[in-house]
Amino acid sequence: MAGIVFVLNGPNLNLLGTREPEIYGTDTLDDIAGRMEDRARQLDLTVDLRQSNHEGHLLDWMHEAQAVGAKAIILNAGALTHTSQALYDASQAIRVPVIEVHLSNPHARESFRHHSWVGRGAKGTIAGFGALSYMLALEAAALL
Repeated sequence: MAGIVFVLNGPNLNLLGTREPEIYGTDTLDDIAGRMEDRARQLDLTVDLRQSNHEGHLLDWMHEAQAVGAKAIILNAGALTHTSQALYDASQAIRVPVIEVHLSNPHARESFRHHSWVGRGAKGTIAGFGALSYMLALEAAALL
């Protein structure tokens, strides 16, 4: 394999498929993972998909991605996107490019969602395409 891509998911993303489907869609995180694994094989990549409701886990996994020489990190930090200076600091402390991803378009939602600490430290952001956002991020990661 040409490289590994960490796909890190933050708080409440374990509830995909049932949580506010009118905003986040009906795909579960397992559905998304399956499609990403299939496409990653076609791109000669592997994906390591993880989810946690705890900020520290996301930070540790970003550091781990650096330690193992990951090609990229696809990060959907959920609500931590808007509050976590620690995730921003981690993105600056590692050499692995971070691609921010969101199912919905935060700029079309409540004003508190318009600021992204993750986005400030990311190589780029893909948002608003539902589960397809993850696939677009994987395509971008393959080109890095």
